[in-house]
Amino acid sequence: VQLQASGGGSVQAGGSLRLSCAASGRTFNGRAMGWFRQVPGKERELVAAISSGGSTDYADSVKGRFTISRDNAKNTVYLQMTMLKPEDTAVYYCAASRWSSVSLYYYEYDSWGQGTLVTVSS
Repeated sequence: VQLQASGGGSVQAGGSLRLSCAASGRTFNGRAMGWFRQVPGKERELVAAISSGGSTDYADSVKGRFTISRDNAKNTVYLQMTMLKPEDTAVYYCAASRWSSVSLYYYEYDSWGQGTLVTVSS
């Protein structure tokens, strides 16, 4: 599956952004999806994940602020980000898992989109 992420940008602290990730290919519906983020000098970290059936999991740092969702009819996964903080600044990547269940680890994902930059200013 090929992934195309969009929706990044610059926002002030407390603001909101919605990232989108459009997938091509017939296997999207059966695959778990995830959003990761990375800042220079640090490892890529999981932000949120969603199973093929809609179960979700989140990093502790974003719980209550971010929401991952998917629209299988549109082959698209979303990340709604609210109450953004400067520490949310990163390049965000969407990824497709090999599995249908929620996938929490980097090595479970085998398809990656290009990153989209989110910058949160204080």
